[in-house]
Amino acid sequence: MDPEVLVVSGPRLSERFSLGPNEVRIGRAPAATIRLDESGVAWEHCVIRPSGGRYRLLDQRTGSGTFVNGMRVTEHWLEPGDQISIGTTVLLYSDGAAPDTTIPQHALLQACSLLFLFRALAASENEALRSTLEAQLLRLISDLVPCTGGSVQLGREAAEKQPAGKASVTSALVDPMNGTVTVPLYVRADLAGVIVARFPPVESSRLQEHCDTLAAVATLGAIALETVREVESLNLEKTLLLERLGDSQDGIVGDSPALRKLMQMVSRVAASETSVLILGESGTGKEMVARAIHRQSPRAAAPFVAINCAAITETLLESELFGHEKGAFTGAVAQKKGKLELAEGGTVFLDEIGELAAPLQAKLLRVLQQREFERVGGTRTWKLNVRVIAATNRDLLAEVRRGAFREDLFHRLNVVALNVPPLRDRRDDIQALAAYFLERASARCKRRVTQIAPEVLGYLKDYSWPGNVRELENAIERAVVLGDGETLLADDLPETVLESGGAAAGAPGALLSSVTDTKRQLILRAWEEAGGDYKLAALKLNIHPNSLLRLVRTLGLREILK
Repeated sequence: MDPEVLVVSGPRLSERFSLGPNEVRIGRAPAATIRLDESGVAWEHCVIRPSGGRYRLLDQRTGSGTFVNGMRVTEHWLEPGDQISIGTTVLLYSDGAAPDTTIPQHALLQACSLLFLFRALAASENEALRSTLEAQLLRLISDLVPCTGGSVQLGREAAEKQPAGKASVTSALVDPMNGTVTVPLYVRADLAGVIVARFPPVESSRLQEHCDTLAAVATLGAIALETVREVESLNLEKTLLLERLGDSQDGIVGDSPALRKLMQMVSRVAASETSVLILGESGTGKEMVARAIHRQSPRAAAPFVAINCAAITETLLESELFGHEKGAFTGAVAQKKGKLELAEGGTVFLDEIGELAAPLQAKLLRVLQQREFERVGGTRTWKLNVRVIAATNRDLLAEVRRGAFREDLFHRLNVVALNVPPLRDRRDDIQALAAYFLERASARCKRRVTQIAPEVLGYLKDYSWPGNVRELENAIERAVVLGDGETLLADDLPETVLESGGAAAGAPGALLSSVTDTKRQLILRAWEEAGGDYKLAALKLNIHPNSLLRLVRTLGLREILK
């Protein structure tokens, strides 16, 4: 066999290139012997030059460099098993001689090559490429055992080509009559493939020995197949998660006109680099809107860093934002990067910006104007590339008028203002939000609650929700925790929601009115039979006394039962 290099990683995976009496030029040039059209590869990157029966690798003074076995080289005499790294491509050098199994490094590199090829074969969906990869695998296997042919069958292909299915390859099979050895590849007890090797008659007495070697190869193949399966599983989970996020508009649930208008604005401002000020009451989801802007922006692959300006003291907030140098203050035992610096290339979300102290307002203004900052206790100026999105539930213009907020900073932040509507202005979204929060709370609390009673929706839609979406989420989670059935009932809702008294008006149909009248009659009868003792009345109704009190209040029976 002639000396050669085998591509074990990179765009030209599995290709082999013979090394003869002429030099082999590698690079992006069309005339290169081995053309690697990828970033990180120079026009003329390196040369493999024959000399005295050996081969010398020469780097052509490239910026990205040529590496052999992980070390950067300018000149290197190739040895069997050397791995040459150029950009993302890895070439394995073989001198064409039979492998010396006493050399541990060579055996390790052979194992790496087998892993690369098994993984590529398992991941490939192109039939032509699969055929090429299978041929390269068999050629590598023939370097280990003197087989003259065979096949590598993976997945369904393995089961379909075995006459008796899985039972025929539960263990390695040695067939002296036909000179074949068949070994299975198992991934977590499932048949994932088989290797079949054919041997010449002269090797018939050594088939068991070759079977042991092929079993070791099959073990490497199984490892590669398991890795591919895990990657596919992770990719599937990622796809499902992204689909779920996409379906819910970056986690923002609802389809009311007010919400649609907001999300249209989000899509329009996301593509720009403009500073955005998000306005809205507490609990409306301002941070989720900020995250939606970031995810739809060109900065989506970079960090999104959220900072709550109201949750950190002025002294600590300065360090959190800008970082500090070692010894800048008591307790600063080491240098620390601030969140602005950590968000380089991405988005910084400043929640409750109206709570920012005056000195920090001036420093933030400099960041927005000059795109630079200094760490606390430092003298060096650092350049910064971040997008700033701020949010507040205050009237910042009123704060400016009374001198509590800098006017110049307000205008820098208020280039584009987005108003997040309160929940009472998007009541059409309440049903979808409640169902979404019910699913999440059921999973988190490990309780099976699958539906919401119609009368509950009446209460939810009638309530004013001063705490907005956050309050609705808390109400649903509380109902899941306190409820005891698969249906969320009105009795499970917080008293503040029940006291709104809107279930009858908000829920449709005569059936609900009939149910409500029946409840009233049962309670009145039990009350009379119990002589006005609410605990005894609750016992007769087979409900908790607290539930009875809630029903009395929500059904308007207080005055009657006095």
